[in-house]
Amino acid sequence: MKNITDDIFYIGVDDHDIDLFEGQYVVENGMAYNSYVIMDDKIAVMDTVDGNFAEEWLEKLAEALDGRTPDYLIVQHMEPDHSANIAALSAKYPAAVIVASAPAFTMMKNYFGNDYADRRLVIKEGDTLSLGAHTLQFVAAPMVHWPEVMVTYDSHDKVLFSADGFGKFGALDTDEDWACEARRYYFGIVGKYGMQVQNLLKKAAALDIQIICPLHGPILKENLEYYVNLYQIWSSYGVESEGVMIAYTSVYGHTKEAAELLAQKLTDRGCPKVVVSDLARDDMAECVEDAFRYGRLVLATTTYNTGIFPFMREFIDELAEHNFQNRTVALIENGSWAPMAAKTMRAKLETCKDITFAENTVQIKGALSEENIAQLDALAEELCR
Repeated sequence: MKNITDDIFYIGVDDHDIDLFEGQYVVENGMAYNSYVIMDDKIAVMDTVDGNFAEEWLEKLAEALDGRTPDYLIVQHMEPDHSANIAALSAKYPAAVIVASAPAFTMMKNYFGNDYADRRLVIKEGDTLSLGAHTLQFVAAPMVHWPEVMVTYDSHDKVLFSADGFGKFGALDTDEDWACEARRYYFGIVGKYGMQVQNLLKKAAALDIQIICPLHGPILKENLEYYVNLYQIWSSYGVESEGVMIAYTSVYGHTKEAAELLAQKLTDRGCPKVVVSDLARDDMAECVEDAFRYGRLVLATTTYNTGIFPFMREFIDELAEHNFQNRTVALIENGSWAPMAAKTMRAKLETCKDITFAENTVQIKGALSEENIAQLDALAEELCR
Protein backbone atom coordinates (compact mmCIF):
# COMPACT_ATOMS: atom_id res chain seq x y z
CA MET A 1 0.00 0.00 0.00
CA LYS A 2 1.29 3.47 -0.83
CA ASN A 3 -0.03 6.99 -0.62
CA ILE A 4 -1.07 8.85 -3.75
CA THR A 5 -2.30 11.77 -1.63
CA ASP A 6 -3.09 12.06 2.08
CA ASP A 7 -6.43 10.31 1.51
CA ILE A 8 -5.91 8.21 -1.63
CA PHE A 9 -4.02 4.92 -1.46
CA TYR A 10 -2.77 2.53 -4.14
CA ILE A 11 -3.85 -1.08 -3.60
CA GLY A 12 -3.08 -2.56 -7.02
CA VAL A 13 -0.97 -5.62 -7.87
CA ASP A 14 1.85 -6.57 -10.25
CA ASP A 15 1.48 -9.63 -12.47
CA HIS A 16 4.79 -11.23 -13.52
CA ASP A 17 3.24 -14.57 -14.47
CA ILE A 18 1.41 -13.28 -17.53
CA ASP A 19 3.06 -13.78 -20.93
CA LEU A 20 0.39 -12.42 -23.28
CA PHE A 21 -1.91 -9.58 -22.26
CA GLU A 22 -5.40 -9.97 -23.72
CA GLY A 23 -4.10 -13.19 -25.26
CA GLN A 24 -1.96 -11.40 -27.86
CA TYR A 25 0.37 -8.66 -26.55
CA VAL A 26 3.79 -9.80 -25.36
CA VAL A 27 4.49 -8.30 -21.93
CA GLU A 28 8.03 -9.26 -20.97
CA ASN A 29 7.88 -7.01 -17.91
CA GLY A 30 4.48 -8.17 -16.76
CA MET A 31 1.40 -6.08 -16.13
CA ALA A 32 0.05 -3.84 -13.39
CA TYR A 33 -3.61 -3.99 -12.37
CA ASN A 34 -4.29 -0.77 -10.52
CA SER A 35 -6.87 -0.20 -7.83
CA TYR A 36 -7.24 2.67 -5.38
CA VAL A 37 -9.12 3.51 -2.21
CA ILE A 38 -10.25 6.98 -1.13
CA MET A 39 -10.49 7.37 2.66
CA ASP A 40 -12.98 10.02 3.77
CA ASP A 41 -16.16 10.20 5.84
CA LYS A 42 -17.28 7.60 3.37
CA ILE A 43 -14.84 5.24 1.67
CA ALA A 44 -14.73 4.52 -2.05
CA VAL A 45 -12.77 1.71 -3.68
CA MET A 46 -11.81 2.47 -7.28
CA ASP A 47 -12.08 -0.75 -9.35
CA THR A 48 -10.77 -4.21 -8.49
CA VAL A 49 -7.97 -6.28 -10.08
CA ASP A 50 -7.47 -9.47 -12.09
CA GLY A 51 -9.12 -12.56 -10.63
CA ASN A 52 -5.81 -14.32 -10.01
CA PHE A 53 -4.91 -11.74 -7.37
CA ALA A 54 -8.09 -11.64 -5.28
CA GLU A 55 -6.46 -12.61 -1.99
CA GLU A 56 -3.50 -10.23 -2.35
CA TRP A 57 -5.80 -7.38 -3.33
CA LEU A 58 -8.27 -7.95 -0.48
CA GLU A 59 -5.35 -8.00 1.98
CA LYS A 60 -4.10 -4.65 0.66
CA LEU A 61 -7.59 -3.23 0.85
CA ALA A 62 -8.02 -4.42 4.45
CA GLU A 63 -4.69 -2.83 5.38
CA ALA A 64 -5.79 0.49 3.89
CA LEU A 65 -9.19 0.31 5.59
CA ASP A 66 -7.58 -0.27 9.00
CA GLY A 67 -10.74 -1.75 10.50
CA ARG A 68 -13.26 0.35 8.58
CA THR A 69 -15.55 -0.91 5.81
CA PRO A 70 -15.96 0.53 2.30
CA ASP A 71 -19.14 2.37 1.45
CA TYR A 72 -18.75 2.22 -2.33
CA LEU A 73 -17.08 0.17 -5.02
CA ILE A 74 -16.80 2.30 -8.14
CA VAL A 75 -16.55 0.23 -11.31
CA GLN A 76 -15.21 2.37 -14.12
CA HIS A 77 -14.50 -0.41 -16.62
CA MET A 78 -15.84 -3.95 -16.87
CA GLU A 79 -12.95 -5.81 -18.48
CA PRO A 80 -12.20 -8.79 -16.23
CA ASP A 81 -8.68 -7.59 -15.40
CA HIS A 82 -10.42 -4.78 -13.47
CA SER A 83 -13.82 -6.18 -12.54
CA ALA A 84 -13.11 -9.82 -11.66
CA ASN A 85 -13.29 -9.25 -7.90
CA ILE A 86 -16.59 -7.41 -7.67
CA ALA A 87 -18.18 -10.52 -6.21
CA ALA A 88 -15.30 -11.07 -3.79
CA LEU A 89 -15.56 -7.54 -2.41
CA SER A 90 -19.35 -7.77 -2.23
CA ALA A 91 -19.12 -11.02 -0.29
CA LYS A 92 -16.64 -9.60 2.21
CA TYR A 93 -18.33 -6.19 2.51
CA PRO A 94 -22.04 -6.78 1.78
CA ALA A 95 -23.02 -3.22 2.70
CA ALA A 96 -20.83 -1.68 -0.02
CA VAL A 97 -22.84 -0.04 -2.80
CA ILE A 98 -21.73 -0.82 -6.36
CA VAL A 99 -21.42 2.37 -8.42
CA ALA A 100 -21.31 2.06 -12.22
CA SER A 101 -22.95 3.06 -15.48
CA ALA A 102 -26.10 1.31 -16.68
CA PRO A 103 -24.23 -0.61 -19.43
CA ALA A 104 -21.71 -1.77 -16.81
CA PHE A 105 -24.48 -3.36 -14.73
CA THR A 106 -25.72 -5.19 -17.82
CA MET A 107 -22.21 -6.55 -18.29
CA MET A 108 -22.06 -7.60 -14.62
CA LYS A 109 -25.14 -9.70 -15.19
CA ASN A 110 -23.51 -11.26 -18.27
CA TYR A 111 -20.20 -11.96 -16.51
CA PHE A 112 -21.29 -12.84 -12.97
CA GLY A 113 -25.01 -13.59 -13.20
CA ASN A 114 -25.71 -10.70 -10.82
CA ASP A 115 -26.43 -7.03 -11.54
CA TYR A 116 -26.55 -6.11 -7.83
CA ALA A 117 -30.02 -4.58 -8.08
CA ASP A 118 -30.28 -4.57 -4.27
CA ARG A 119 -27.16 -2.46 -3.73
CA ARG A 120 -26.33 -0.44 -6.78
CA LEU A 121 -26.07 3.18 -7.76
CA VAL A 122 -26.39 3.85 -11.48
CA ILE A 123 -24.37 6.86 -12.63
CA LYS A 124 -24.21 8.88 -15.82
CA GLU A 125 -22.31 11.82 -17.27
CA GLY A 126 -22.14 14.75 -14.86
CA ASP A 127 -23.33 12.88 -11.76
CA THR A 128 -21.43 13.49 -8.52
CA LEU A 129 -20.89 11.52 -5.34
CA SER A 130 -19.85 13.15 -2.07
CA LEU A 131 -17.57 11.20 0.26
CA GLY A 132 -17.11 14.12 2.66
CA ALA A 133 -14.21 16.37 1.73
CA HIS A 134 -13.91 14.53 -1.59
CA THR A 135 -16.55 14.96 -4.27
CA LEU A 136 -16.34 12.60 -7.21
CA GLN A 137 -17.53 13.74 -10.62
CA PHE A 138 -18.27 11.09 -13.23
CA VAL A 139 -17.35 11.63 -16.86
CA ALA A 140 -18.63 9.31 -19.59
CA ALA A 141 -15.91 7.84 -21.79
CA PRO A 142 -17.76 5.46 -24.14
CA MET A 143 -15.51 3.38 -26.39
CA VAL A 144 -12.33 4.32 -24.57
CA HIS A 145 -12.24 1.52 -25.23
CA TRP A 146 -15.46 -0.25 -24.13
CA PRO A 147 -18.97 1.31 -24.24
CA GLU A 148 -19.64 1.29 -20.47
CA VAL A 149 -16.54 3.23 -19.39
CA MET A 150 -16.82 6.11 -16.92
CA VAL A 151 -13.80 8.00 -15.65
CA THR A 152 -13.83 9.79 -12.31
CA TYR A 153 -12.53 13.19 -11.22
CA ASP A 154 -11.84 13.96 -7.56
CA SER A 155 -12.11 17.73 -7.21
CA HIS A 156 -10.56 17.74 -3.72
CA ASP A 157 -7.17 16.30 -4.66
CA LYS A 158 -7.53 17.13 -8.37
CA VAL A 159 -7.10 13.51 -9.40
CA LEU A 160 -8.38 11.96 -12.62
CA PHE A 161 -9.02 8.22 -12.35
CA SER A 162 -8.64 7.57 -16.07
CA ALA A 163 -9.68 3.90 -16.46
CA ASP A 164 -7.62 2.41 -19.33
CA GLY A 165 -6.66 5.86 -20.58
CA PHE A 166 -2.96 6.73 -20.03
CA GLY A 167 -2.23 3.09 -19.31
CA LYS A 168 0.81 1.11 -20.39
CA PHE A 169 2.18 -2.41 -20.45
CA GLY A 170 4.60 -3.45 -17.69
CA ALA A 171 4.46 -4.01 -13.94
CA LEU A 172 5.08 -1.06 -11.64
CA ASP A 173 8.22 -2.59 -10.14
CA THR A 174 9.91 -2.44 -13.57
CA ASP A 175 11.94 0.56 -14.66
CA GLU A 176 11.22 1.20 -18.35
CA ASP A 177 10.42 4.06 -20.70
CA TRP A 178 6.80 5.15 -20.36
CA ALA A 179 6.19 6.31 -23.93
CA CYS A 180 7.38 3.15 -25.68
CA GLU A 181 5.08 0.75 -23.83
CA ALA A 182 2.24 3.28 -23.49
CA ARG A 183 2.33 3.83 -27.27
CA ARG A 184 2.24 0.10 -28.00
CA TYR A 185 -0.60 -0.28 -25.49
CA TYR A 186 -2.53 2.68 -26.90
CA PHE A 187 -2.40 1.73 -30.58
CA GLY A 188 -3.00 -1.94 -29.91
CA ILE A 189 -5.91 -1.53 -27.53
CA VAL A 190 -7.37 1.97 -27.80
CA GLY A 191 -6.04 3.19 -31.17
CA LYS A 192 -9.15 2.43 -33.21
CA TYR A 193 -11.13 4.89 -31.12
CA GLY A 194 -9.24 8.13 -31.72
CA MET A 195 -12.38 10.25 -32.04
CA GLN A 196 -13.70 8.97 -28.72
CA VAL A 197 -10.35 9.68 -27.03
CA GLN A 198 -10.42 13.19 -28.49
CA ASN A 199 -13.88 13.70 -26.98
CA LEU A 200 -12.61 12.61 -23.57
CA LEU A 201 -9.56 14.86 -23.81
CA LYS A 202 -11.85 17.83 -24.49
CA LYS A 203 -13.81 17.04 -21.33
CA ALA A 204 -10.61 16.58 -19.33
CA ALA A 205 -9.29 19.96 -20.52
CA ALA A 206 -12.05 21.63 -18.50
CA LEU A 207 -10.81 19.99 -15.28
CA ASP A 208 -7.91 21.05 -13.07
CA ILE A 209 -5.98 17.78 -13.12
CA GLN A 210 -2.82 17.43 -11.04
CA ILE A 211 -2.59 13.62 -10.88
CA ILE A 212 -3.67 10.88 -13.30
CA CYS A 213 -4.40 7.44 -11.86
CA PRO A 214 -4.83 4.88 -14.68
CA LEU A 215 -5.83 1.25 -14.36
CA HIS A 216 -2.51 0.10 -15.85
CA GLY A 217 0.94 1.60 -15.47
CA PRO A 218 2.39 4.26 -13.18
CA ILE A 219 0.56 7.08 -11.46
CA LEU A 220 1.35 10.28 -13.34
CA LYS A 221 2.11 13.30 -11.16
CA GLU A 222 4.66 15.43 -12.99
CA ASN A 223 4.81 17.01 -16.45
CA LEU A 224 1.25 15.97 -17.27
CA GLU A 225 1.41 18.15 -20.40
CA TYR A 226 3.84 15.61 -21.88
CA TYR A 227 1.42 12.70 -21.50
CA VAL A 228 -1.63 14.67 -22.60
CA ASN A 229 0.23 15.97 -25.66
CA LEU A 230 1.15 12.43 -26.70
CA TYR A 231 -2.48 11.39 -26.34
CA GLN A 232 -3.51 14.37 -28.47
CA ILE A 233 -1.09 13.28 -31.21
CA TRP A 234 -2.00 9.61 -31.01
CA SER A 235 -5.76 10.11 -30.93
CA SER A 236 -5.71 12.59 -33.83
CA TYR A 237 -3.48 10.22 -35.84
CA GLY A 238 -0.81 12.88 -36.08
CA VAL A 239 2.88 12.28 -36.70
CA GLU A 240 4.77 11.92 -33.44
CA SER A 241 8.31 11.58 -34.84
CA GLU A 242 9.83 12.54 -38.16
CA GLY A 243 11.16 9.45 -39.86
CA VAL A 244 10.49 6.44 -42.06
CA MET A 245 9.41 2.94 -41.09
CA ILE A 246 10.29 0.14 -43.53
CA ALA A 247 8.27 -3.03 -42.94
CA TYR A 248 9.17 -6.06 -45.03
CA THR A 249 8.70 -9.77 -45.52
CA SER A 250 11.25 -11.79 -47.47
CA VAL A 251 11.42 -15.41 -48.60
CA TYR A 252 14.93 -15.81 -49.99
CA GLY A 253 16.49 -12.55 -48.83
CA HIS A 254 16.14 -10.37 -51.92
CA THR A 255 13.27 -8.24 -50.56
CA LYS A 256 15.13 -7.90 -47.28
CA GLU A 257 18.17 -6.71 -49.22
CA ALA A 258 16.05 -4.05 -50.92
CA ALA A 259 14.59 -2.89 -47.58
CA GLU A 260 18.00 -2.61 -45.96
CA LEU A 261 19.53 -0.87 -48.99
CA LEU A 262 16.70 1.68 -48.96
CA ALA A 263 17.27 2.24 -45.24
CA GLN A 264 20.94 2.95 -45.89
CA LYS A 265 20.12 5.36 -48.73
CA LEU A 266 17.65 7.22 -46.49
CA THR A 267 20.21 7.46 -43.69
CA ASP A 268 22.85 8.69 -46.11
CA ARG A 269 20.48 11.44 -47.19
CA GLY A 270 20.03 12.61 -43.61
CA CYS A 271 16.63 11.12 -42.79
CA PRO A 272 16.26 11.77 -39.02
CA LYS A 273 15.10 8.24 -38.17
CA VAL A 274 14.80 5.00 -40.12
CA VAL A 275 13.22 1.90 -38.55
CA VAL A 276 13.39 -1.45 -40.34
CA SER A 277 11.09 -4.31 -39.25
CA ASP A 278 10.92 -7.93 -40.36
CA LEU A 279 7.21 -8.66 -40.05
CA ALA A 280 7.79 -12.41 -39.82
CA ARG A 281 10.06 -12.10 -36.78
CA ASP A 282 9.41 -8.83 -34.99
CA ASP A 283 6.60 -8.26 -32.51
CA MET A 284 3.54 -7.30 -34.57
CA ALA A 285 2.26 -4.86 -31.94
CA GLU A 286 5.58 -3.00 -32.00
CA CYS A 287 5.43 -2.85 -35.79
CA VAL A 288 1.93 -1.36 -35.63
CA GLU A 289 3.16 1.12 -33.01
CA ASP A 290 5.99 2.31 -35.27
CA ALA A 291 3.71 2.64 -38.29
CA PHE A 292 1.58 5.10 -36.32
CA ARG A 293 4.60 6.87 -34.82
CA TYR A 294 6.29 7.93 -38.05
CA GLY A 295 4.88 9.91 -40.96
CA ARG A 296 6.19 7.74 -43.78
CA LEU A 297 5.80 3.99 -44.23
CA VAL A 298 7.47 1.71 -46.78
CA LEU A 299 5.94 -1.73 -47.35
CA ALA A 300 8.13 -4.32 -49.07
CA THR A 301 6.89 -7.83 -49.76
CA THR A 302 6.73 -10.69 -52.21
CA THR A 303 3.88 -11.75 -54.41
CA TYR A 304 2.45 -14.87 -52.78
CA ASN A 305 -0.44 -16.97 -54.10
CA THR A 306 -1.23 -14.05 -56.45
CA GLY A 307 -1.53 -11.77 -53.42
CA ILE A 308 0.93 -10.83 -50.68
CA PHE A 309 2.93 -12.70 -48.09
CA PRO A 310 0.80 -13.63 -45.03
CA PHE A 311 2.67 -11.51 -42.48
CA MET A 312 2.32 -8.42 -44.67
CA ARG A 313 -1.37 -9.14 -45.11
CA GLU A 314 -1.76 -9.39 -41.33
CA PHE A 315 0.18 -6.16 -40.81
CA ILE A 316 -1.93 -4.13 -43.24
CA ASP A 317 -5.11 -5.61 -41.78
CA GLU A 318 -3.94 -4.55 -38.31
CA LEU A 319 -3.26 -1.02 -39.54
CA ALA A 320 -6.64 -0.71 -41.23
CA GLU A 321 -8.43 -2.15 -38.19
CA HIS A 322 -6.82 0.51 -35.99
CA ASN A 323 -7.78 3.43 -38.27
CA PHE A 324 -4.42 3.98 -39.95
CA GLN A 325 -4.50 7.36 -41.70
CA ASN A 326 -2.71 10.62 -42.55
CA ARG A 327 0.43 8.89 -43.82
CA THR A 328 2.63 8.65 -46.90
CA VAL A 329 3.09 5.05 -48.05
CA ALA A 330 5.64 3.69 -50.54
CA LEU A 331 5.56 0.20 -52.03
CA ILE A 332 8.26 -2.31 -52.95
CA GLU A 333 7.14 -5.55 -54.56
CA ASN A 334 8.96 -8.70 -55.58
CA GLY A 335 7.50 -11.20 -58.02
CA SER A 336 9.56 -13.55 -60.11
CA TRP A 337 7.06 -13.92 -62.97
CA ALA A 338 3.81 -12.07 -62.12
CA PRO A 339 4.30 -9.26 -59.57
CA MET A 340 0.99 -8.51 -57.83
CA ALA A 341 2.09 -7.35 -54.39
CA ALA A 342 2.05 -3.58 -54.98
CA LYS A 343 -1.42 -3.71 -56.51
CA THR A 344 -2.72 -5.84 -53.64
CA MET A 345 -1.15 -3.67 -50.92
CA ARG A 346 -2.45 -0.49 -52.50
CA ALA A 347 -5.98 -1.87 -52.76
CA LYS A 348 -5.98 -2.86 -49.08
CA LEU A 349 -4.67 0.55 -47.99
CA GLU A 350 -7.13 2.49 -50.10
CA THR A 351 -9.75 1.64 -47.47
CA CYS A 352 -7.79 3.88 -45.05
CA LYS A 353 -8.31 7.64 -44.87
CA ASP A 354 -5.89 10.26 -46.20
CA ILE A 355 -3.18 7.91 -47.47
CA THR A 356 -0.77 9.47 -49.96
CA PHE A 357 1.10 6.97 -52.11
CA ALA A 358 4.66 7.70 -53.18
CA GLU A 359 5.18 8.36 -56.88
CA ASN A 360 7.99 5.82 -57.05
CA THR A 361 7.19 2.10 -56.74
CA VAL A 362 10.01 -0.45 -56.82
CA GLN A 363 9.36 -3.68 -58.73
CA ILE A 364 11.84 -6.53 -58.29
CA LYS A 365 11.66 -9.69 -60.37
CA GLY A 366 13.78 -12.05 -58.33
CA ALA A 367 17.07 -10.45 -57.30
CA LEU A 368 17.97 -6.76 -57.21
CA SER A 369 18.98 -5.33 -60.57
CA GLU A 370 20.75 -2.10 -61.51
CA GLU A 371 17.34 -0.75 -62.48
CA ASN A 372 16.01 -1.61 -59.00
CA ILE A 373 18.91 0.20 -57.35
CA ALA A 374 18.09 3.29 -59.42
CA GLN A 375 14.44 2.94 -58.36
CA LEU A 376 15.50 2.77 -54.71
CA ASP A 377 17.59 5.92 -55.21
CA ALA A 378 14.56 7.71 -56.64
CA LEU A 379 12.34 6.49 -53.81
CA ALA A 380 14.85 7.56 -51.15
CA GLU A 381 15.07 10.99 -52.75
CA GLU A 382 11.29 11.31 -52.78
CA LEU A 383 10.87 10.21 -49.14
CA CYS A 384 13.56 12.63 -47.98
CA ARG A 385 11.99 15.64 -49.67
